This record gives sequence, structure tokens and C-alpha cells, in this order.
Amino acid sequence: MKLVTWNTQWCCGLDGVVSPERIVEGARALADFDVLCLQEIAVNYPRLAGGAGHDQPERLAQLLPGFQLFFGAAVDEFEGGERRRFGNLIATRLPVAQVQHHPLPYPADAGVRSMPRMCTVVTLQDPQLGWVRVMTTHLEYYSKVQRMAQARALRELHLAYCAQAEAPPQQSDDGSPFRSKAHTTQAILCGDFNLEPSEPEYGELTRASPQGTLWDSWRLLHGDAPHEPTFRLFDRRYGPEPVACDFVFVSDALKARVRSLAIDAATQVSDHQPVLLELGRVA
Repeated sequence: MKLVTWNTQWCCGLDGVVSPERIVEGARALADFDVLCLQEIAVNYPRLAGGAGHDQPERLAQLLPGFQLFFGAAVDEFEGGERRRFGNLIATRLPVAQVQHHPLPYPADAGVRSMPRMCTVVTLQDPQLGWVRVMTTHLEYYSKVQRMAQARALRELHLAYCAQAEAPPQQSDDGSPFRSKAHTTQAILCGDFNLEPSEPEYGELTRASPQGTLWDSWRLLHGDAPHEPTFRLFDRRYGPEPVACDFVFVSDALKARVRSLAIDAATQVSDHQPVLLELGRVA
């Protein structure tokens, strides 16, 4: 299975051009992906589109024939009678069993710029791997208080999903919403975490647990070697040096299946670089 994750900056390149087309082209240049996870996708925010309203999930659906798209709005608001949304999107050509959207904690942090955050979860079926739970998110940038709370919540959410897989509810085939679901401990958590590997939030996300641990794919492949940067390679408005803050974590059940991790360090159609994870059979 090939998965690409990318913070698109509402599909805005460093040249100021807003183009979902360029995002899809860039992702396809990186891989013939089965799953595409995008952060910072906008609906009807004229200020983010050069003065024109837009529906990026709709346009991305047109650009990805054969894929199902699932958009989760972290921000869902009205201005001047118009609805505006901003969040994450998962697109996949693999069969999907269920979709869930989880708001993340948003504790008060007075005077600090922030917005609500969420995690979209899609459980899909890969022909080699079976059921896989794909989770994508984008954590708070400015508030460390909120970012730590969100990192803890993501870890707890993963553990809760694993617990359901280990101790599933009563089986049911009655066709109602109580019908049995596809529970799995095979999970991928990806996105823009707005933190570096040296920060305590990273340690919280990857903290070992008998119930389940999230493993950084980079570390599985490269050990303690410094992460290849994914942010501030070309645009230094947010800091003087390039950093890694876009990660792909995998669960215990998938760590032996991580084959490769690649980063496109050349594209400038977003202020972040896309990341490709490839999973395969156990060697």
C-alpha cells in the first residue's frame, strides 16, 4: 500500500497560486498512491483563494476519478450568511468500511492565536494487508498547551481503537447501525503535527504502551539519523531553519511492514513537502 500525506496550505504554492490541480499532480509524481491524506483543505474562504469562493473537496474529487473522498472540517462556521469549512481530507481507491471524524481538545490558552483541530479516520481494506485504519490530522501551531492536549488525545484515540479490536462488541448482522464494524490494530497516523522530534509532544505520541505503541516510520527505517525536513525548506517566514514536522506513525501490527519513506524536497506548490509511505508484506 502506498500512502501520501501532505499539508497543502489550502493548495497555495509559494508563488501565491491556489491550485488543487498542482497538488494532485505533485502527489502523483511522488507515487501511484492508494491513499492520499491532505491537510489544510478549504471550502468557501475567499481570502484563501485570491478573492474567489471555492470548494476544494469538490474539485479534488473531480481530479481523482476512481477515488472516494472524505472531508473532515475542523472549522465549520458562517460569515455573512455563508458557510465556510477548513480541515483534512482522505482520498482512497481502496474499499472503505467506515469513516469517523474526531474533534481534538481545544483547551483555553488566553491571548494565543489558534483554531479548532480534528482527526479524520477511515478504515479501509488493502489486498495485502487487510483492514487498515488510516488517521490524518493537523495539530495546533501556535498554542503549545493545545498541541500537547491534542497529542495525548491522538494516542488515547489510537489505544481506544486497538481496545475495540482486541475486545470487539457483540456481533450483529441485523443491518442496523449496530451492525458489526471492521475493527483493526493495523493503523497509520499521519499529518502535520507542528512539532519537531525533540519536543515533548512527540514523546507523548510515541510513548510505549502494552496496549499499543505508535512508531515513527522514519525511525524504523533510519534509527537515530536526523529526520529529513518537511517544512521551511524554501519559505523561512516561520523560522530560520528547515525542520521535520510532517510524520507517518504506524502501529505495532504494521511496523514490520514499513518498506520505504520518501519526501519530495523539490516541490514548491505548498509550504510543506509531501511524504510517501510504502507498506508491504513482512520480509
